[in-house]
Amino acid sequence: MIEKTKLITILGATAVGKTQIAVAVANELNGEIISGDSRQVYRDMNIGTGKDIDDYTINNQKIPYHLIDIVDAGKKYNVFEYQRDFYNAYSDICQRGKQPVFCGGSGMYIEAVINGYEIPEVPANQNLRTELDKKTDEELIKFLSSLKPVHNKTDYDTRKRLIRAIEIEVFRKSNVIEIPKYEKINNIYFGINFDVETRRKRITNRLDYRLKNGMIEEVKYLLEKNISANDLIYYGLEYKYITLHLTGKLSYDEMQRQLNIAIHQFAKRQMTWFRGMERRGAKIHWLDGHLPVDEKVKFILQTVFDEKNFSHT
Repeated sequence: MIEKTKLITILGATAVGKTQIAVAVANELNGEIISGDSRQVYRDMNIGTGKDIDDYTINNQKIPYHLIDIVDAGKKYNVFEYQRDFYNAYSDICQRGKQPVFCGGSGMYIEAVINGYEIPEVPANQNLRTELDKKTDEELIKFLSSLKPVHNKTDYDTRKRLIRAIEIEVFRKSNVIEIPKYEKINNIYFGINFDVETRRKRITNRLDYRLKNGMIEEVKYLLEKNISANDLIYYGLEYKYITLHLTGKLSYDEMQRQLNIAIHQFAKRQMTWFRGMERRGAKIHWLDGHLPVDEKVKFILQTVFDEKNFSHT
């Protein structure tokens, strides 16, 4: 049997079917799932974040999951908080003798917890965010560069991340920051991938289905709960574009077209991040998404049992 302190991570871009595979693996190994998704932490944000809670039941057996529905919608949840909550969940699963299975597509969150990144605790500064939001991306990048050396694009591959990076550096200028220490985790990576054309079709088909089956109503409900349009736009993708539609900024057709493009771009960025992880030393065992579920699970289990000593990367 696998040592319970070992972590099995299943990653991939959006719409490749990660959860179904993770649940099947957890079912075979008496395991529990830890979500590696930066938006599934929010309550009442279900369809747009792809929680697919029904997928956590297999053969009439419900597989326990963690880091889903732990924060109220409208709040700002960051990687520091995620890192803290992940380690609490991971430690709890291991202490109870279960196998942790990590599943998600948020590359920065995944790397942060597995590699034990040192991340400062910096509170949100809403006044600063309001001022920064008035600036163009180019102005924000220039401002960030004046605060610290910018060695790569991970600080500004999205506007939200760029503003957060500035927020951290501004806070750091006038405060002493204590950074918690976390150990690297013994881990084995598996990635689910499709060819680009298939991935695009899956994304478009899934979006069409969700728009017809409650996603617009979900965003409308959040707005009616007095969660501000700006807060929903902050979450990006589905919540951004549907909010723009519901507030009269985009027609339905404009919303659907722009959202579809944005999700394809997001999936491309996810794959770029995962390739970057490999360049940084992570060994990812990639599985062809076209393989039947049972063959994917068989490959994962065989590889896990073959690799007795998990790599730290």
